[in-house]
Amino acid sequence: MTSAAERLASSMNLGMFSRATELKQRLWFVLLALIVYRVGTYIPVPGIDPHILKEIFAKHQGGVLGVFNMFSGGGLSRMSILALAVMPYISSSIIMQILSFAVPSLAALKKEGDAGRRKINQYTRYGTVFLAALQGYGIAVGLEGMTSSKGSAVLDPGMFFRFTATVTLVGGTMFLMWLGEQMTARGIGNGISLIIFAGIVANLPNAIGQTFELGRTGVLSTPFVLLIIIIVLALIALIVFVERAQRRIVIQYPRRQQMGDRETNHMPLKINTAGVIPPIFASSLLLFPLTIAQFNAGSGGFLQTISTYLAHGQPLYILFYVGLIVFFSFFYTSVVFNPTETADNLKKNGGFIAGVRPGQQTSDYLDFILTRLTAVGAIYMSLVCVLPEIFVAKYAVPFQLGGTGLLIVVNVVIDFVTQVQSHLFAHQYESLIKKARLKGRMK
Repeated sequence: MTSAAERLASSMNLGMFSRATELKQRLWFVLLALIVYRVGTYIPVPGIDPHILKEIFAKHQGGVLGVFNMFSGGGLSRMSILALAVMPYISSSIIMQILSFAVPSLAALKKEGDAGRRKINQYTRYGTVFLAALQGYGIAVGLEGMTSSKGSAVLDPGMFFRFTATVTLVGGTMFLMWLGEQMTARGIGNGISLIIFAGIVANLPNAIGQTFELGRTGVLSTPFVLLIIIIVLALIALIVFVERAQRRIVIQYPRRQQMGDRETNHMPLKINTAGVIPPIFASSLLLFPLTIAQFNAGSGGFLQTISTYLAHGQPLYILFYVGLIVFFSFFYTSVVFNPTETADNLKKNGGFIAGVRPGQQTSDYLDFILTRLTAVGAIYMSLVCVLPEIFVAKYAVPFQLGGTGLLIVVNVVIDFVTQVQSHLFAHQYESLIKKARLKGRMK
């Protein structure tokens, strides 16, 4: 039996869209912000020879640089002002979330509500500046050592170039961070996720064209190209199925039953509670040191060793990648869902789970269920992200067709569509209330 909310949601159509003025304004803002972002990926860092850089990048685009270029929307291959994308911000967010559990003063800030969150966000921004400066300087130094038969990628190497390149890259990252926050506040969905999504999708046509070109030239056989298409479609179907799957826990409210309200209440728990955060966090942590190592690999020594053993598709890279995905799956789930707090809220509202005593037993039961779901979600994300990456590394399939890119794209689309439906639902609900009030006055 469907609820009133489900019946109302099923009756929504595109005709409502024309009347939802606020939703249209939010969508236009997101579209214009993404256009600004894409334009920024084509503005080069001062002092770079784009032709030589393109030739050099073509020789080193595999491995870590290819992954980073995917997240930056092609900005790294063009060495644009947005080449670092939002990866330093994500790395800083990871560090702050971990510190908020380890440092008592930060843990206290989290409990202060909006004021504490604003303070933590401020610290996150400071960390973003520091990480972006460190990473930008490493890239600037690495660019000075990158040469081809036509010369160096840097027109005038030296401290002045390092300073201007570092400042430019830091400024680009801070601008994207601000733009993402504006998209979250004034648009639809999570702004940072939409920026990463836009960067991946912008290169999808080129990736598909490259795949068919590999098949046309005989590098990949026709059956293998068809196999890639089938695997991609199967992964998309799997991601959609798992991301929408829920474990519903029945909640009973005795006081409501005494009033004659027999409607069943459920607590939905997703299989993948952490969403797309674990692969993004894992990629960010791996890309931060490896990008600097890749740019400076020509100097030999320890950095060369890092680039060799942690190259894309290598066993050690895959091991670290899977380990980080599993870690962040459990870590982020513990951040967004607290079994003890949920059990206390149920007890305060008179709710309980059938066959489970309120209080500590409810908390233990929820923790048990959530742990199993998170384990399944972590295994699912590891398989989706790693198996296609092996094909990418072994057969030179474009990175946008890898599991990480597909997982991000499908998750962001699902979240975006869900939020659009929520806004349409709220608009229709407000319209029904206004009509009811109008009829009441006419009577």
